[in-house]
Amino acid sequence: MAKPIAGPEIERLIQLLAKLPGLGPRSARRATLHLVKRKEQLLGPLSEAMGRARDSVLVCSNCGNIDTRDPCTICADAARDQSTVVVVEDVSDLWALERAKALNAAYHVLGGVLSPLEGVGPEDLTIRRLVERVAEGGITEIIIAVNATVEGQTTAHYVIDQLAGFDIKVTRLAHGVPVGGELDYLDEGTLSAAMRARTAF
Repeated sequence: MAKPIAGPEIERLIQLLAKLPGLGPRSARRATLHLVKRKEQLLGPLSEAMGRARDSVLVCSNCGNIDTRDPCTICADAARDQSTVVVVEDVSDLWALERAKALNAAYHVLGGVLSPLEGVGPEDLTIRRLVERVAEGGITEIIIAVNATVEGQTTAHYVIDQLAGFDIKVTRLAHGVPVGGELDYLDEGTLSAAMRARTAF
């Protein structure tokens, strides 16, 4: 076991930062060093912002988004098309779609995907809440926007089965050649999906 290189407070900060996605021990040490060198400009404000976030962040009881209000800003936005609901795996997917400004719709965050190997079943996701939202009325289209993984597609099929009794349109994101993509660099699955989802020119 490596000996600590700094006091327990700094070591604790390194350990916590190393748990963040994309940060390993080395990156966490560099980030910690950067923060402590700039205590007044970064560490203090960051600590205050994290404390405020801890005390004020909520999970929207309607869609599962993360916000400081419940219902969240998106669910409470009267200018949004609440009749169209985009179903995503995680909040990060919701944020990505929002950054793209792809659609002025509502969302539903599943909280993951079905994965029997990892012990994730339907009861661990918010599929029941999605069915309840549809049953409440007012929703005319569900857009399944999950990742094109085996687990994602399994989850999509399960969600579609749960919505089978409702008079709504269920669509999914197109899969295929990305904008700016070159055919020679794409995998066979992507090319096959693109060919099946071809559209009129």
